[in-house]
Amino acid sequence: MTAAPLPHVVVLAMGGTIAGSAGSATDATGYTAGTATVDDLLAAVPQTAGLARLTGEQFASMDSSDLTDEILVAVARRVDAILQSPDVAAVVITHGTDTLEESAYFLHLVLGSTKPVVLTGAMRPATALSADGPMNFFGAVAVAASPSSVGQGVLVVLNDEIHSARDVTKTASMRVGAFESPYGPLGAVVGGRVLYYRAVSRPHTVATEFHLGAIDTLPTSAILYAHSGLDAETQRPAAYDVIVHAGFGNGTVSARVIRPLDDARRGGALVVRATRTGSGHVTAAGASGDVVNGWVSVDDQNPQRARILACLALTVTRDHDEIQRIFDTY
Repeated sequence: MTAAPLPHVVVLAMGGTIAGSAGSATDATGYTAGTATVDDLLAAVPQTAGLARLTGEQFASMDSSDLTDEILVAVARRVDAILQSPDVAAVVITHGTDTLEESAYFLHLVLGSTKPVVLTGAMRPATALSADGPMNFFGAVAVAASPSSVGQGVLVVLNDEIHSARDVTKTASMRVGAFESPYGPLGAVVGGRVLYYRAVSRPHTVATEFHLGAIDTLPTSAILYAHSGLDAETQRPAAYDVIVHAGFGNGTVSARVIRPLDDARRGGALVVRATRTGSGHVTAAGASGDVVNGWVSVDDQNPQRARILACLALTVTRDHDEIQRIFDTY
């Protein structure tokens, strides 16, 4: 019997630590991101040849902390174009970990395809002892090539775990197991086997109301971080379309900051109330008086993902109730 042909997976390289290098194998912090090419990565993990037919494309060679919304939209357009090819089964994106979760969530909401899109990266540069990039890349290719990944939305694979872009966040600055989801991973990669144990129920990809073709640029946005002793004058928001306030506890906003934020809302900004705690829900009935002020609460989204969703919401509506529905839906 003739074996089935391997799926064609396109690797879109963005740079990051997974493509980084340092002067010493024991230096895992003082490195330069994005020095290796996608061809270098493919050559470093030849074992992926048994999983998929890979082709590589160098989209960028950057530290992901330098990612802009303009680049993010451009990445989405490129991935969308690749997915439209009948010959392509899936896309793997190698990305710096600093903003990986934001890119993944944006793609999760705007890509109109059920084909797997998997983001991966590394916490140690390619030149480090026990570099985690090669195994992360192997796992990402395995997940992308797996038929069970079809329709799962955009996925993030690191440290042998499969996470949904809807939930995952970076929770540590340097350790290898830096990415976690508050409800746990969707599954795992074990010896090259892709094992799923749950699925995300919130809409994504083909089921969202966001259309990449209708987005030229994203609205301007900023995140304000609450802390004790916050000076309302120094934190007075500038002219942004979206202001996400990362507040205390259940999104609590200091009394002295409510007026500046509401002034911004009256000036046309969308004000979104989130929490700085790292997890948990933010309800509409909070100390900031959302219902009265016309602010929006984030449900369970962290500030950085809330910024992405708020910007996308403004591409389809400016109605407060509709934007709140969007946050309660996604």
